Amino acid sequence: MSENLVQLSKKDFETSNDVRWCPGCGDYSVLATVQKILPELGIPKEKFVFVSGIGCSSRFPYYMNTYGFHTIHGRAPAVATGVKISNPDLSVWMVTGDGDALSIGGNHILHLLRRNVGMNVMLFNNRIYGLTKGQYSPTSELGKKTGSTPFGSIDHPVNPLRFALGAESSFIARALDVDAKVLGDVLKESEGHEGTAFVEILQNCNIFNDGAWEHLSDKKLRPERLIHVQHGKPLIFGKDQDKGIAIGKDLKPKVVTFEAKSEQAALEAGVFIHDQTNIHLAQILTSLNSPDFPVPIGVIYKNPRASFEQAFIDQEQAAKSNSKLNGSADANLDKLFNSGLTWTA
Repeated sequence: MSENLVQLSKKDFETSNDVRWCPGCGDYSVLATVQKILPELGIPKEKFVFVSGIGCSSRFPYYMNTYGFHTIHGRAPAVATGVKISNPDLSVWMVTGDGDALSIGGNHILHLLRRNVGMNVMLFNNRIYGLTKGQYSPTSELGKKTGSTPFGSIDHPVNPLRFALGAESSFIARALDVDAKVLGDVLKESEGHEGTAFVEILQNCNIFNDGAWEHLSDKKLRPERLIHVQHGKPLIFGKDQDKGIAIGKDLKPKVVTFEAKSEQAALEAGVFIHDQTNIHLAQILTSLNSPDFPVPIGVIYKNPRASFEQAFIDQEQAAKSNSKLNGSADANLDKLFNSGLTWTA
């Protein structure tokens, strides 16, 4: 952190606006975690911008004492891309939900990910449309009964992380809304990533889909149902840390057991070492589901590549120095529009 930076605190990112989420909503936990970790990033407060679409999670910019845009349904990626290209020095955070991002915004977020625009995407996944009163969403499980699916959903649900991998995202991670430690660590790591960092946050809607992630978030169940993946460490889980994920010659994952709290025993049992840069491992990990396997949280895949905004800047500079267009480095649109073939209508 630069010595010239003002020391910030969580309070510096809080606003006087009333937080209008339902009491008990998981969004409160995420908001508190974000406000807590931003002062630790060493970034001036005026450099932060929060951009959102439509939905309960998209009220986020109102509750952050930073610059922000509340945009329209599914189109936050377009606005956030414009913000980042216009001023690449900004720390851009996009806040969206499973419906906003993966239904009407599916096309937009796909291109954001493949382009690798430098920003942090927080996708709040509560497996329901909360703001519009409880319709099933793209991530709702098969058989989900809602007002729009009274006999149960027949749609196969989207797996947000596998979607992101398919779009060639260069960073994917997952965390729980109520697990401030892992969520905070993931978000701090996402900020240092070059390109789009996609973070799925499993979040509870206690009004329209209460308990959607209870089989994972319950403190008594977490040790057996979740696996915190960490780069360079064995894929170990369990209350006694005596279980792990091994991958056979058939490339299929399996759960193995070994002597409790012994990494050496885990390795001898064939437990795999997590490698954030291994996309094939990421494809396996993102396919794991409870109760057969623990669900991975933490940074699952991270493989930096050139960001879209840097390529944009490089191309712009190259165009400005192209003598065929303007003959000097002082390029402008008037010169460009009036060069070469022109006509009068």
